[in-house]
Amino acid sequence: MELLETEVAFDAAERPDVLILACGAIAREVLAVIRLNGWTHVDVRCLPAKLHSTPQKIAGAVDAKLTELKGSYDSIFVAYADCGTGGALDTVLDRHGVERLPGAHCYGFLAGNDAWDAMQEEELGTYYLTDFLARHFESLIVRPFKLDTHPELLPMMFGNYKRLIYLAQTDNDDLRQRARAAAAFLGLEYEERRTGYGELQPSLVQFVDMRTHA
Repeated sequence: MELLETEVAFDAAERPDVLILACGAIAREVLAVIRLNGWTHVDVRCLPAKLHSTPQKIAGAVDAKLTELKGSYDSIFVAYADCGTGGALDTVLDRHGVERLPGAHCYGFLAGNDAWDAMQEEELGTYYLTDFLARHFESLIVRPFKLDTHPELLPMMFGNYKRLIYLAQTDNDDLRQRARAAAAFLGLEYEERRTGYGELQPSLVQFVDMRTHA
């Protein structure tokens, strides 16, 4: 599993003017949107996906990267929602004059923020998986918290959850089986909702089109 910072490489002479600085946990989705739209003038860099599990570090990591990249691009878009930073990310982005994805969390913009709000109202005790989290459930959740060797920790960590919803970006049987296995491991009811790229695609399209035709 690649959790380090990654970027799409371009020759210096042809480096695009637009950058998407993304969470590594949605790198596949961001790159898929770029391919679907045929954007050859958009650069992508991804901060470590493991920041998803440590939201208190997100604002500082984004701040450091935006400071490093200052003056390197005409326009930068940050492909994060608030993602548990409690407004700290928006403080950083306001200082740099940079926009981000709408909503409070990646679950929101992938499912559609209104749809996610409805899921939360329907059952607050919902645990969510995306394609990325289904793919890396064991390496991000099970092994780091030693749930495989200390199952007695499960009620303490997941006792308030009642269901697991897999927000599927793709129709992938392997990921579906992984998500079902995760729900069974946690002792939660399983649901699946096909989201595609949700609000990620229109948000990126709107930003790139505005900067391209400015």
